[in-house]
Formats: sequence, C-alpha cells, structure tokens
Amino acid sequence: MRVIAAAAAALASQVCLAAATPAATPANPPGSLGGQLAQMVFGLLLVVGLIFLLAWLLRRMQGSAVKGSQVIDIIGSRAIGPRDRLLLVQVGKEQILIGHTPGSIEALHVLAEPVDVPQGARQATPEFAQRLMELMGKDPKDKTR
Repeated sequence: MRVIAAAAAALASQVCLAAATPAATPANPPGSLGGQLAQMVFGLLLVVGLIFLLAWLLRRMQGSAVKGSQVIDIIGSRAIGPRDRLLLVQVGKEQILIGHTPGSIEALHVLAEPVDVPQGARQATPEFAQRLMELMGKDPKDKTR
C-alpha cells in the first residue's frame, strides 16, 4: 500500500508541475473541442487503469492471507429434501449435527463421541458444486481462486 501511495503522490506532483508550467506550443488551442475531448479521454483511461490496478493489488493481498485458520469445519452433508440438508459440523473437538432449511438452521444433536471420518471421505462442497468443478477440470480442494 505504501508503494501505491508513493506512486499516487508522484503522479499528483507531476500533474501539478505540468499544470503550473505553461506549454511552449500546444497541439490544440486550450479552448478547442478536440483538446478538451483528448484530455477527458486520457483522464478517464487513467482513472479506469488505476481502478483495475487497485483491484488487482487487493486480490493479491487477500490471497496472501493465512489460510487454514478455520475453527468450524463441515465434515459431511446430506440432502434430505429439495432445499433441506443435514450437516455434520466440527467445532473444536465437538461434532454437531445441524438441520438447515431455507428458513432456519437448528442444532439437532451434539455427538457424545465424534465420528471418525477419513480425510478423503470428507465432502464439504455440495454435490452439484463438486460435480461442476470436476467438469470444469478444477480441483475442489484448491481454494486459491
């Protein structure tokens, strides 16, 4: 972010310096429509480019955040209706069976003994999303995108 602030300050100083010094031979007279149009288009392109640059930098910085610090983990899910699901959720060392409907989420049961689920059998993504990712050729476990 300091690099962006320094670049913006340098750009602003260049613009102020250019505005303070008169041009020797202007390509278009100051009052001409072509000169105003060219200045407006250049300014617009500069602002749009700056927006894209900042969006790219923000995306890069969010990707570098520490991953894997999730406290709540969805161990498994099962559809029991068109819009109703059962979820087995791991919170710390406890496992909770949750009922999820469009209007509510309820804890149905806290398991006394945690269910031992092999790492390969865990299915955190819904079936449709997982199948779509397989068809697109993407790894569902890869969360970098």
